[in-house]
Amino acid sequence: MTQSNLDLAALIGSRICHDLISPIGAIDNGLELLSMSGVAEGPELGLIGQSVGSASARIRFFRIAFGAAGDQMVGPAEIISILRDLYDESRLELHWTTTDPQPRAAVRLAFLGILCLETAMPYGGKATVSEENGTWMLEGAADKVNVDPDLWGNLAARASVAPLQPAQVQFALLPVHAFDDGRKVITHADESKVTISF
Repeated sequence: MTQSNLDLAALIGSRICHDLISPIGAIDNGLELLSMSGVAEGPELGLIGQSVGSASARIRFFRIAFGAAGDQMVGPAEIISILRDLYDESRLELHWTTTDPQPRAAVRLAFLGILCLETAMPYGGKATVSEENGTWMLEGAADKVNVDPDLWGNLAARASVAPLQPAQVQFALLPVHAFDDGRKVITHADESKVTISF
C-alpha cells in the first residue's frame, strides 16, 4: 500500500466516523428526552440505549485506530473512557496503564494492536497496554491463546503476506503505520500468552 493510498484510507476512516457520530449522539439525546418526559422505560428503550452506547464507543475507537493521526496528543482520560465504554461489557478485560498524554499516532498503533490481540483471545482474557521510554508493550493472557501464524506473520512484514478478511485489516495497517513511525513490530505467543511490542 503506497503512502498516498494509506493517507487517503485514513482520511476516509476519519470522515466516516465523524459523520456517523452526530446521528448516534442525536439518538442518545432523544432517548434521554424520552426518559425525562416520563415515558416508561422498558426493555426496548434499554436495548436501544445499550446499542447506541456500543456504537458510539466503537466509532470513537475506530476514529483513532483507522483515522488520520495528525500531530495531536491524546490524554489518558479520553483513552480510558473510550476503552471502558468499548470493553466493559466484553469478554476481554483491558487495562491501559500509561498515565501521560500520548501522540495520536502512537495511540493508533496501540489500538490496532488491541484489535490484533482480540483475534488471539476469542473466548476472552486479560490484556494490558503499557509504554516505557517510547516502547509499547501489549500483553494478552487467556486460558487458551489462538494465534494464526500466517495472519500474525503479517505483523513482521511491511506488506501483507497472507490474504486478509475485512475483520483482519489491522494486521495490514499496524506494520505499515509502525514502519512510518520508525518502529518495528515484534510478536511472541505461546499457549496462554501473546505479546506485541513496537
